[in-house]
Amino acid sequence: MAKVKLAESKINKIKEICASFGNQPGEAINVLHKVQGEFGYLPAEVQEVIAMELNVPVATIYGIVTFYSFFTMIPKGEHPISVCMGTACYVRGAEKVLDEFKRQLGIGIGETTADGKFSLNCLRCVGACGLAPVVTIGDKVYGRLTPDMVKDIINEYNQ
Repeated sequence: MAKVKLAESKINKIKEICASFGNQPGEAINVLHKVQGEFGYLPAEVQEVIAMELNVPVATIYGIVTFYSFFTMIPKGEHPISVCMGTACYVRGAEKVLDEFKRQLGIGIGETTADGKFSLNCLRCVGACGLAPVVTIGDKVYGRLTPDMVKDIINEYNQ
């Protein structure tokens, strides 16, 4: 993976966020959450700055980022798509819906389209089991999906 050169302004923003949490190692999750909210993802270079500011090993920060599924080291698309693979959704055909998203967008799980518009991921449970299978795009929830509905959903965001 190519090394990202961080602009001085970005480094300063990360330092500012760390300082807002008192540069406390125990605040690492909160710092990561806020930094990801600011930049959209947490590449290695960002993690290195956070580790330096919190005075912890980079491995500690990396461990947190890779342990919690909320954090990502890959930039998400403008419209992040998450297909629920919980039991109810899976049993009701979520895998076929996921396959159709992959086919329509030409990307795999954890990838982002070349234009940066869509990213595709799976998650364990949305908590809307009665609407299975469920997909979220950003904050919007789509329920009772079938593969033939996927194209129209994607088109909603391609206007």
